Amino acid sequence: MSTAITSAEALRAVDLLASRPLVRLVTEIDDNGAIPPRRLAATLSDLSAHQLRSASDTAHAHGLIRITPGAGLELTQTGTELADLYDAMARWARRHTVPAPVCEFSSRIRHVLDLLTPSLTAEPADNPSSLVGDGGAAGLGRLHMLLIRWLADNPQVARVSEPEPVA
Repeated sequence: MSTAITSAEALRAVDLLASRPLVRLVTEIDDNGAIPPRRLAATLSDLSAHQLRSASDTAHAHGLIRITPGAGLELTQTGTELADLYDAMARWARRHTVPAPVCEFSSRIRHVLDLLTPSLTAEPADNPSSLVGDGGAAGLGRLHMLLIRWLADNPQVARVSEPEPVA
């Protein structure tokens, strides 16, 4: 399956999707529900104020989260689909112990996205399955298809640069 995504857009999409603060925000909401107003810093206490602001601004700009009165930050359908993609990537990475047998969830996401990046460009690319041993080929090919489908459904992620922080 091919897409009209350029090399620069693929790199921008991967950088955005692999951002540790964005991964943390999306998966936290997916795992535990909406984050109440004014509880973002306490909920994601391992992130700096700048990282929190940047992640929430980016997620909002790309339609991954919305603010619901009374509930706080919650995932949109697009955000829920991204969380499902993150879960599939992390399961594959855990099963194949990459990048290491024990590591952070966001490191696993980054590693899988880095493996898939060459196959996202408009240039002819090797089959993503060739990037890993035989045991991981089918799963990585499936992740490639899921990522391509998600990016096709959400072209704003590859084509829009990260938003400027709101003053």
